[in-house]
Amino acid sequence: MMFRLLCLLAVLAILPATARAQDRAAVERQFQSWLEQTIWPRARGQGVSRQTFDAALGGVRLNWDLPELVPPGAPPTPKKQMQAEFGSPARYFAGRKLSDAAAHGKRMARKFAGALAAAEAATGVPARIILAIWGRESGYGRVAIRHDAFAVLATKGFMSTRPALFTDELIAALKIAEKGQAPAGRLKGSWAGALGQPQFLPSAYLRFARDGDGDGRADIWRSEADTIASIAAYLAHYGWIAGRDWGFEVKLPATVSCTLEGPDQGRSIREWAAMGITRVSGRPFPEHERAGQGFLMLPAGRHGPAFVVTPNFYVLKKYNESDLYALFVGHLGDRIRYGMGDFRGRWGKTGRLTRGDVAAIQRGLERRGHDVGGVDGLAGFKTRRSIGRWQKQAGQRETCYPEAGMAKALSR
Repeated sequence: MMFRLLCLLAVLAILPATARAQDRAAVERQFQSWLEQTIWPRARGQGVSRQTFDAALGGVRLNWDLPELVPPGAPPTPKKQMQAEFGSPARYFAGRKLSDAAAHGKRMARKFAGALAAAEAATGVPARIILAIWGRESGYGRVAIRHDAFAVLATKGFMSTRPALFTDELIAALKIAEKGQAPAGRLKGSWAGALGQPQFLPSAYLRFARDGDGDGRADIWRSEADTIASIAAYLAHYGWIAGRDWGFEVKLPATVSCTLEGPDQGRSIREWAAMGITRVSGRPFPEHERAGQGFLMLPAGRHGPAFVVTPNFYVLKKYNESDLYALFVGHLGDRIRYGMGDFRGRWGKTGRLTRGDVAAIQRGLERRGHDVGGVDGLAGFKTRRSIGRWQKQAGQRETCYPEAGMAKALSR
């Protein structure tokens, strides 16, 4: 009897795996049909030859290991995502990432001084900012880029949470291949489909890749000069203001509300200074900056360093929408150029909240009439200041940052 029971359990254990294999085989067949019936006509309409299409996508299979996949017919499954750029500010800036990147950035500044100077002269984007993005994106070209970009983009175009975006990027990648602009062999990218040392999506490559070394090609995979020129072109296109900084770490008096944060609540830096905001260095704000617009930026609310940033900070966010990313890049550039150390303000304990936890807080705030910028589980500036406004209404101290227990309090 026991033997028969064990055999039955073994069969039951095998069945789900077999079913999954059959399901995946069916999805794979749908994928191949999608490539032929949907992607090929679009690619052909964009001037891609059949030879290029077959060379890029012939033999490509779905990459089931990628995140945020939604197979046909399956409902999206929310995950407890802990992406670095949207997680705890303290962890994002912890360890030796900044100091190591700054040390290597200084060496690269000397090695590629000519290319950096040429890019800065052409676009107004400072060399230190170009270096900082290059360092953050690919470790100045040292990080290995191993993924088959066509397999990644095709998989995400067929079954991800943003299929339209990645389908468009797949077509852009095919156009790159058609023009012969990529290195020989398979096109390599990240798990998100970003290409080369600047980590451009294919559409960004087509718009912003530049020939910085004069060889007639824009090779962001192997050419440092091309990488430098391309990053500068990207930031210049999105409005980098030459001569202005990205921002300043400041002391935020208790009399200045953290709910004043955001790019839609700007005022001149002179006005911020009149409210009692000062630089942590003790130096005055540069005279040429005082008349320019500045914005309060508090990535951890009252639990961390405070900043007055310029419009250039939001240009950095065009590269990556995270406040922490833009702050990292600006600060890394300052460390490379000026030898600055860590922020003076300390990161407080903000707790380990998942995107689901933050989304629950956002829903509670929306029910009370607050504009959180959408329920996405990310503690952006609209969510942070909405928390502060709710706290003030409730007679609590304004911290402007998600905390454990808030979702429950907001559900009452």
